[in-house]
Amino acid sequence: MASIGEYWLVSVPGEKTTQEAWDRLNRATSDMSNNHKFNIPDLKVGTLDQLVGLSDELGKLDAATEAIARKLVTYFAEVLEDERDKLYENLLVNGKDITQYITKFSWEAAKYPVKQSLKVLSEIISKQVTQIDNDLKTKANTYNTLKNNLASLERKATGSLMTRDLYDIVKADDFVLNSEYITTLLVVVPKALAKDWETKYESLADMVVPRSSRLINEDAEFALFSVSLFKKVVDEYKAHCRENKFIVRDFVYDEETLIAGKNERDKLTAEKTRQFAPLVRWLKINFSEIFTAYIHVKALRAFVESVLRYGLPVNFQAALLQPTKSTQKRLRSELNKLYQHLDGTAGGAIDNLDDSPALMALGMQEYFPYVCFKVAVDFVENIPHKR
Repeated sequence: MASIGEYWLVSVPGEKTTQEAWDRLNRATSDMSNNHKFNIPDLKVGTLDQLVGLSDELGKLDAATEAIARKLVTYFAEVLEDERDKLYENLLVNGKDITQYITKFSWEAAKYPVKQSLKVLSEIISKQVTQIDNDLKTKANTYNTLKNNLASLERKATGSLMTRDLYDIVKADDFVLNSEYITTLLVVVPKALAKDWETKYESLADMVVPRSSRLINEDAEFALFSVSLFKKVVDEYKAHCRENKFIVRDFVYDEETLIAGKNERDKLTAEKTRQFAPLVRWLKINFSEIFTAYIHVKALRAFVESVLRYGLPVNFQAALLQPTKSTQKRLRSELNKLYQHLDGTAGGAIDNLDDSPALMALGMQEYFPYVCFKVAVDFVENIPHKR
């Protein structure tokens, strides 16, 4: 998937009209970025103290919402397994891809009623985000337990002869069954010692059935042999096997256990298949929900910061800017020229912000004389690669 790039949500004073503010911003920057109006409705302002308190709260909610969105996308990739290349096409927001949704943003009043206070809107989003996070944990735990149990059974069915489940390898004909005196043992022999086994197995104890050893299976390192002997010498035989580096597997052939093991794998495989489609559907729906919440938090932050910066009556124009990597510094510089008069204290450092560890350490890398928030869209690009 091609990189979507980086978006900046910028808000500038409205001048005589917000259209004039948009025209001025767009004329100065359109050769450096793709620009889109970002329409934020008239929200209830509240008091100055409330706005100051909300500014901090919304910053924390913004970070938490982005983190949960990333967690959901990362888990979505894990669930898709071998089809994770289809992840991006599943990340739709109200039926649109991420780019379409944010560049044509429209406030969703049914979810976030504009007549409610900013505080209430923040609480609505916070509860929604917390619920998605809790549901994700529950669903992930349930599905992961099932997946891990199935993986454990599959490992037992495919591992080394030293550890794997032998029921997929042996059959009833390999054993002396229902005998009062004789039993059959399964012995794992390193391939380098296979000739030793053939030479020694009859003499490792008395009462071994002559010529009873059969090669049942082998892998890269080991061979699995059967041998029949009288039950009374089994312990002695095992001890002498250990001395010769032959490993007797603790195994009793039982038809019911064989059937139960196969049934358990089949049951887990069927259950994983049954849960997969509803889980994918839930992840798709809730990515849409969490990303919607995330962008509305950005809109709330832009509104609150614009009122705090530019004052009342509310008069600002928000815009979504998409610079390329090669134009980011030039765009910052141009924006600084346009709006430095709004806040002289911010002007001196703008051109060097990306290169200044001291400023970054002070948490100042996001402060400009105009309102600006980065909008994360790199959810797919930044997920860990499959190991």
